[in-house]
Amino acid sequence: MLAPILLLFLLLSIGVIRGPNLVSMSGMGSAIIVSAPLILATYALMAVAVAGRGTVDLAVGPLLGFINVSVVQLNGLGMVTSPWGVFILALGLGVLYQILFALIIIFVRVQPIIVSLSGFLALSGINLVILPRPGGIAPEWMYSWGFGESIFSPVLLIILIATAGWLLFTLTPFYRHLRMMGFDERSAYTSGVRIYIVRIGAHIISGIFIGLASLCYTSLISSGDPTQGTTYTLTAVTALVLGGVSLAGGRGGVTGALLGALNLFLIGYVLSTFNFGGIQAFVTQLSYGLILVLSLLLTVIIPLISRFIRYISPFALFIVLTALFVGTMLHVKTKNQYFAPEDTTQVAQPFAHSLNGSDNDDGISQYMLVPPPVSSYGQGLELSPIQQMVLMSLLGVLMMVVTFRFAVVEAQTNQMSPLLYGFIGLLITLFLIVVAFQSRADNHIDIPHTQIRGEVIS
Repeated sequence: MLAPILLLFLLLSIGVIRGPNLVSMSGMGSAIIVSAPLILATYALMAVAVAGRGTVDLAVGPLLGFINVSVVQLNGLGMVTSPWGVFILALGLGVLYQILFALIIIFVRVQPIIVSLSGFLALSGINLVILPRPGGIAPEWMYSWGFGESIFSPVLLIILIATAGWLLFTLTPFYRHLRMMGFDERSAYTSGVRIYIVRIGAHIISGIFIGLASLCYTSLISSGDPTQGTTYTLTAVTALVLGGVSLAGGRGGVTGALLGALNLFLIGYVLSTFNFGGIQAFVTQLSYGLILVLSLLLTVIIPLISRFIRYISPFALFIVLTALFVGTMLHVKTKNQYFAPEDTTQVAQPFAHSLNGSDNDDGISQYMLVPPPVSSYGQGLELSPIQQMVLMSLLGVLMMVVTFRFAVVEAQTNQMSPLLYGFIGLLITLFLIVVAFQSRADNHIDIPHTQIRGEVIS
């Protein structure tokens, strides 16, 4: 999980710097509606990949397109227009295809990759027969889903329900049987696991996910498209591998699949902020391919370096990177509110407005920030007391987590490792840095806040 977490926050930081609107209400709402089909398609792949036998459904993209064009055509004919009818149709088509997929694997005993490739080719042609070219109209009640004007939307609700549903599913004995079958199907069979029923159940769950993905895709484009669904196959497989889901089966979860899908979306978003002209689509596909290759190489490298990274907690890393990203976001959003005046005895105009209590759309009051002291202009980084408290609290929590991790790991060994010596040296270095900052703070004389406010008002 370390690699997708690091990549996620790296792409988020670059995305915020290149396109600050990403963190606005409309920006995040648009991101949710655009990434939702990819997230749910990755969930669909994840459900069958855990079942083992190298089951990677290459037809996930064409199946998404098949459900999309079927819903649009039947809606145009007036046969299926109500929300209940559309949901039943979408989920039903996804489940029926996956059941057929599972039955062929079980009884015909054909390799899953051959069945999925056949489904990819067959559905790609069937989609063009149903709808020769992009067009048609989605159900009217779905129009508002694709506006992306707010974070809270039916699409977000679908993602949350799908994610929570899988997490609840992991608490059941059926999920344990599924993972056991993915690790070793023969051992699971000899242990009494009904592997045929378990495999069919995994495919049914995958069909539900792909049905939900097609509904989100239909609301995104508000029409039918028989060709674009195929592009989701490569993207979803790349997201699956990037999220740490094993294609051999037995390992994977919704958290890794979600991180992988978000990373793929952010790669496309970051690349869209650069102007590559006519080769924009080529560069995006090239990036997806490189990420897929690097992710596969990472699965080979991680066992070799696991003893060096066993001290790192993914949760602690996530917390620290979240704090760094929030700091980056606030800096990008408020950097125009702080600028050093030519005469440091006077206060910059945006700062004066904040002291007088006026509100700014992108200013200090929006993020409830404490303005830096006037005497800090031109002196580099200067933190307010509240900012210092938050920073020290964050460092304290981080050091506690790392210390306990070291204590647990080192308690299981007979001698101290070089990493522990390095950690002790880091603690000493941080102590010296804190002492240096404290000495500087003692020698620093601030202008009283009341004096600053009096000068601004006068």
